[in-house]
Amino acid sequence: MAKFVVPKEIHHGLGSLENLKEIKGKKAVIVIGGSSVKKNGSLEKTQAFLKEANIESVVFGGVEADPSIETVKKGAEFFTQEQPDVIVGLGGCSAIDAAKAMWVYYEYPESTLEELAAPFAVKTMRNKAYFVAIPTTSGTGTEITGLAVITDHEKGTKYPIVSHELTPDVAIIDGELCASMPAHVTANTGLDALSHSVEAYVSNIADRYNDALAKDSVDLIFKNLPTAYNEPENLEVRQAMHDASCMAGMAFTNVWLGIVHSMSHQLGGTFGIPHGCANAILMPNVIRYNSKVTDKYNDLAALFGKCNAQEFAVEVEKLRDAVGVVPSIKAYGIDEKTWNEKIDTLAENAMKDPCTLFNPRKPELEEIKAIYNACYEGKKINVDGLTCTIYS
Repeated sequence: MAKFVVPKEIHHGLGSLENLKEIKGKKAVIVIGGSSVKKNGSLEKTQAFLKEANIESVVFGGVEADPSIETVKKGAEFFTQEQPDVIVGLGGCSAIDAAKAMWVYYEYPESTLEELAAPFAVKTMRNKAYFVAIPTTSGTGTEITGLAVITDHEKGTKYPIVSHELTPDVAIIDGELCASMPAHVTANTGLDALSHSVEAYVSNIADRYNDALAKDSVDLIFKNLPTAYNEPENLEVRQAMHDASCMAGMAFTNVWLGIVHSMSHQLGGTFGIPHGCANAILMPNVIRYNSKVTDKYNDLAALFGKCNAQEFAVEVEKLRDAVGVVPSIKAYGIDEKTWNEKIDTLAENAMKDPCTLFNPRKPELEEIKAIYNACYEGKKINVDGLTCTIYS
């Protein structure tokens, strides 16, 4: 048996932000990142619609990329001071993920990050507030998922907090909020969404409910991401990417992810490589690696008139190139000495990451290191031997 968990309400389509007028509550804390939601008017619109709903709102700002546990605790203290009954995460993944974690600490102040990072360790939520997620980037699907990723900079790693308790109550998928995304953010977040749909499709607990969402998300992303990258003010394409991201999120929050994310979490926590960029570097070789135990990549290859996983991996590389994302970890600027010093820790932490449990192929430590090293150099693994040689 399986279950399918998504927010109680999902409002989608251009202009759907106005559905905020219908929500209930007395006071909202809106969690944001930097100044982008102020500059593009998203914050002003959000507060205006909340006011129409007779909900007072205050703002907690300054959430950084790859939100830290220090920021999360500051936010939880702000929540305790303001006593909201509605929490709104507005912005990209960082703002919404941080808001989710702040929500946990607001309801359970005694929590520790290490405890919360254990699978499904979050206790029953909604004792003090419920959660509204409004994404302004199209990639993470965090508005629909039971996942928040928080960074411990002292330890140099990212901790995924995984629980259906973190699934937002209301998600608003309005493509108008994405029109101001810079090209590099469009590229990275779009490829992040692709990694979600691909990993969900081949998850070792995948089912037909989530397969349908994941496969259609892959199709939408390949058809729309290059246009969104080159024509940022094309709102119909922006909405298509926003929908694709949400659909991928609905899929992976129910069947989870694999080693692309296990490995990417470490690259972000250690080197600060943007999550979508790291996923895009790793994904083709992970596809090749996993293809020995699943033929489901063939279904995705068929979307392009191709036959197998190796051809699908090449299509992912072509898309990555088309939107200007670097093809290797070295190309991102990580020198070889630093890489060699960190590789063992990266691989060990990737093996411990909860996402590894759902990968279709159970990896060994040395295999993770081989994939990492191939991706560092920008080489293709040999499916039969995991050597860092050009695939043939």
